[in-house]
Amino acid sequence: MSFQLNQIPLFDCLKNSQSILLAGAGGGFDIFAGIPLYLNLVQQGKKVILGNFSFTWLDRTSSEKVFPYCYKIRNGDSDLSGRNYFPERYLKLWLGQKGYDTTIYGFNRIGVQPLKDAYNYLIEQHDIDTVILVDGGTDSLMFGDEEGLGTPQEDSCSMAAVYQSEAASKYLLSIGFGVDHFHGVSHFRFLENVAAIAKDGGYLGLFQVTKEMEEGRMYQEAVSYANQKMKGMESIVSNSIISALEGEYGNHHKIRRTKGSQLWINPLMTIYWCFELDKVVEKVKYYEYIKDSNTIAELNVSLVAYRQNLLKIKKNKQIPI
Repeated sequence: MSFQLNQIPLFDCLKNSQSILLAGAGGGFDIFAGIPLYLNLVQQGKKVILGNFSFTWLDRTSSEKVFPYCYKIRNGDSDLSGRNYFPERYLKLWLGQKGYDTTIYGFNRIGVQPLKDAYNYLIEQHDIDTVILVDGGTDSLMFGDEEGLGTPQEDSCSMAAVYQSEAASKYLLSIGFGVDHFHGVSHFRFLENVAAIAKDGGYLGLFQVTKEMEEGRMYQEAVSYANQKMKGMESIVSNSIISALEGEYGNHHKIRRTKGSQLWINPLMTIYWCFELDKVVEKVKYYEYIKDSNTIAELNVSLVAYRQNLLKIKKNKQIPI
């Protein structure tokens, strides 16, 4: 595979993709991190279905269960649990207000095997040729032997499930460089791992969203809309990225949830880092431990078992600049 300087490698790879499933890898608001990409792909004339590994209690919503652990999100759906935690619903409503009749699915917080089955169901139902996972943050690029892994359970579950799925093409995108410092991730280790994937030919470069782009402006609007609907449960990651998009820097707090913590809002947060998913998963050292899990609890136990058997852990390091 080769590219030219005036090409964005990811979009060159997607040139022949016709039906794409774009999914949030790590739960919660990760699907919001895919909004700029979704808007651009639709503008290109591609069919794009959205999905999200969900923190919503989907079985306590009015959404339609279409397959085990997989729910179709509709405009009139409501959260029956009283939590008012339903970012997928608010994304559906916001996109509808903007004239997009978007198909959105939510996946229960389950293990690799049932999640793989749910992905394969959507791949078959919608004739999907490409799956793109989006991670709001950088912990999806931790291989497992680093001191700080962030919150890898959901990311690794999605990655392992899609890796085993029947999709012809599979990609992983990460946006939010610096935000996972909040979760103990070393960005020295992130860059080290990007280099390792690049050495194996799995790194597809990067591209950036700015506030002057239509996709950037609409991303701001979508996050603002969700903030209004989910006061007190706003996304730390999404609001950090939007703060960077708006030109803020350093220990800037857009929402009350982060008050009292130390943030590093920075211009690199609005960059998408792009990878071939298979090349990333092949670097995840605990993949064999989690690949057959049926519940997130099983996955957690397996990850702990892997960590307990580690003879050497890569200590967190600061970027030497």
